[in-house]
Amino acid sequence: MADRATLEELVRLQGERVRGLKQQKATAEQIEEEVSKLLKLKAQLGADESKQKFVLKTPKETLTGKYGEDSKLIYDLKDQGGELLSLRYDLTVPFARYLAMNKLTNIKRYHIAKDFDIAGQFDPMIPDAECLKIMCEILSSLQIGDFLIKVNDRRILDGMFAICGVPDSKFRTICSSVDKLDKVSWQEVKNEMVGEKGLAPEVADHIGDYVQQHGGVSLVEQLLQDPKLSQNKQALEGLGDVKLLFEYLTLFGIDNKISFDLSLARGLDYYTGVIYEAVLLQTPAQAGEEPLGVGSVAAGGRYDGLVGMFDPKGRKVPCVGLSIGVERIFSIVEQRLETLEEKVRTTETQVFVASAQKKLLEERLKLVSELWDAGIKAELLYKKNPKLLNQLQYCEEAGIPLVAIIGEQELKDGVIKLRSVASREEVDIRREDLVEEIRRRTNQPLCIC
Repeated sequence: MADRATLEELVRLQGERVRGLKQQKATAEQIEEEVSKLLKLKAQLGADESKQKFVLKTPKETLTGKYGEDSKLIYDLKDQGGELLSLRYDLTVPFARYLAMNKLTNIKRYHIAKDFDIAGQFDPMIPDAECLKIMCEILSSLQIGDFLIKVNDRRILDGMFAICGVPDSKFRTICSSVDKLDKVSWQEVKNEMVGEKGLAPEVADHIGDYVQQHGGVSLVEQLLQDPKLSQNKQALEGLGDVKLLFEYLTLFGIDNKISFDLSLARGLDYYTGVIYEAVLLQTPAQAGEEPLGVGSVAAGGRYDGLVGMFDPKGRKVPCVGLSIGVERIFSIVEQRLETLEEKVRTTETQVFVASAQKKLLEERLKLVSELWDAGIKAELLYKKNPKLLNQLQYCEEAGIPLVAIIGEQELKDGVIKLRSVASREEVDIRREDLVEEIRRRTNQPLCIC
C-alpha cells in the first residue's frame, strides 16, 4: 500500500483533475467517473489521527428537514458537473452531526464572532443561563444601544397550542406564524392562521389571549396558576424551567435585560426547550438618529434531540447555544456612523511616520523602527518621496490619531513634529520624549520589550 504522502499527492492531483473537468464543462458522466476515483483515493487515505481538527463538513441531505418552514432559507446551488450543493443556513445542525459522528457527549464550543454552544448532560438551566449571560456581555460590549432578550420555551408553546385546540399536525406551522408577531400585527398573524393554514377562528382567538402577554417572573407564576395551562404536562415543565432560569439570571445580574414573551416562537424545528432572541430597543441611542428596525441581533435555544437524529443508535446529547447576528450588527454600526458622519477607524495604528520633504526615507525608517522597538503601533507609506498632503489624507481616511513628521529643520533641532489628526494641532517634541508622549496621548501602558 502506498505511503500517506504518496496518497495525499494522488488525492491532490485527482482533485485538480475533477476541478479542471468542471471548468471545461465536461459531461456529467466524465465528471462522475473522476469523482468516484477521487472518493476511492480519499477512502484509502483515511483520517490523519495526528491532526485533531474541528471540521464541520455537511452534505445537503443533512440540512433538509431540520428547519421547518425556514428551510426556504437554505440556498441550493447546482454546479457545472451536476452536483447538488447548498450554502449552510447555520452551524447548529452541522455541529450536532459532528457530535454524533465523533461520539462526543460533553463539549463547549465557540465560533469566532458567531456561535457558542454547550453540549452535555447537566443540571437544568445552568448552561442556558450562561448562554444568556454571554449574550448580554457581547451585546453590551458592542455598545450598539439598549437591548432586550425575549425568552420563551417550546414546551410552553406546544402546551398552549394543545389546550387552545390546535391539531398536532399544525403545531409547527402555527408556531411559525406566531413567530412573525415581532414584525406584523396580531390581526395579520390571525388572518394567516385562519385563511392560509386552516385554523378555526375561535382557536386563533384563544391563542391570541396568550401570545400577546409578556413580562417577568411574575408572569411565569401567573401562568403556573392558569387553570388550563397548568394541567398540561409539557407547559408545566417549561414554566418550571423558565422560573428556575430567572433565578439564575437574577444571580448573574441580568434579569433586568430579560423579558418572558409568549409570542417568541423561533421557527426552527430543532428547538426543544428554552428559546431566546435579543432585539434592540427602538429608542435611538444618540440624538438625531433614526429608529433602527433591523430585527433580532442574537438568538438561540435548547436543542436536545438534534444529535440523536444523526446517531445510529439514536443516542441523545442535550445541547444549548446562541448565535450572534454579525451582519445585522454591522448594518447598525454602519448606519449609525453614517448618521453621525463619523469615519470608521480601519487600523490600530497609533502614529504615522511622515516626512515633510524629499530624500528622507532613511530617517523615516529609523524613526518607525524606534517606535516599533518601543511597542508603539506605527506605520509609514512605502514610497521614497511621498507628498506630505497625501500622507496626511491617508491618516484621516484610516483614522490614525497622530502623525510624527520629520523635516530637515526637525532633524537639525533634534525634535519630531507631532500632529493631532483630529484637531490638526502640531507641537515639537524632543525625539527622546516622543514615545512617552505618544503613550500619554493614546493611553497605552508602558511596554517591557
